[in-house]
Formats: sequence, structure tokens, C-alpha cells
Amino acid sequence: MQSNGARGPVRLILAVAAVVSLAASLTACSDDSSPSDAASQAASAASRAASAASRAASAATQAGDSLASATAEAGRKFDEFKNGADAKDEVKTDGSASADSDGRATVKVTASNPTSSARSYVVQVDFRDTGGNLLDTTVVTVDDVAANGSKDATARSNRALTGDVDATVARAVRH
Repeated sequence: MQSNGARGPVRLILAVAAVVSLAASLTACSDDSSPSDAASQAASAASRAASAASRAASAATQAGDSLASATAEAGRKFDEFKNGADAKDEVKTDGSASADSDGRATVKVTASNPTSSARSYVVQVDFRDTGGNLLDTTVVTVDDVAANGSKDATARSNRALTGDVDATVARAVRH
């Protein structure tokens, strides 16, 4: 199944292939034995565009692989806490993420413990663009939140993200 993010590079590759085909046709129709300057330039431009499209498709694939890996890792971390209580309503983010010096998105996560003893939280934070598309996911632990108290931690994306990025709590477990 192809993700929405990969469709753009695939369309670009198909468009480049059409340009290359057109350039080849123009070269074949030249009156003399050498290709015309226009056809040669078109073929050269198409070649550069094809190379750029290939790099874009590769980057989209790598981003998709990175997201799949981060999502799988989040699942493994939650699997470690079989006796935890669902605590999604006890954890909040600031919402809008900011970029750190490495370009990674960061957001403050606050866990509020309503119980009568100290607890720790495992929190999955999803980073999404303004269109709601999932860009990255990470897991942060908020240890030793005092009884009837709250504690902050920082969630950081696994890779650099660009544009406006929102951060939401996807799930949280108290243990």
C-alpha cells in the first residue's frame, strides 16, 4: 500500500519519463545526423529532473521507513507495561512543537497523577503536520510523579521535521 507522502514523487517520476520520451522523439526527428540543440537541452534537463525525482522518491521511502520504525518501537515500549492503567486523560502536551538546534521537534509533556501514591507514565507523542498527517512518533517516560501532583518531561522527534508541527498524546499508561 502506498502512503500519501509517496504519491508525489511517483507522479514526478512519471512526468519526467514523459519528458525524456518527448526529448528522444525530438532527437529522432532532427533533419541532420546530430540532435538539435533544443532536443539535446531537453534531454539533459529531463535527465537532471529524473535524477532529482529519484532522490525525492528515495527520501520519501526513507521517511516512511523511519516512521514505521518509530511506530514499531513505540509499540514495543508499551508492550513492556502489561499491567499499566490507561492514563491518556492524565497527560497533556503544549500542542505546538518547536525545533531544537538539530531541527528535531520538541514539546513539553505534563503528566498529572490523580492517585494517592507516586506513579510513572509512559507516553506516546505523535508529531503531525497541519493537515493531520503523521510525521513522527516517539515515546517519553515521566518517572516518579508525586501523588496528586504533576511533572513535566520533553518529547523529542526521532528526526528533523520542517514546517508547522503539532504534538498530541496518542496514548499513555500509568504504572
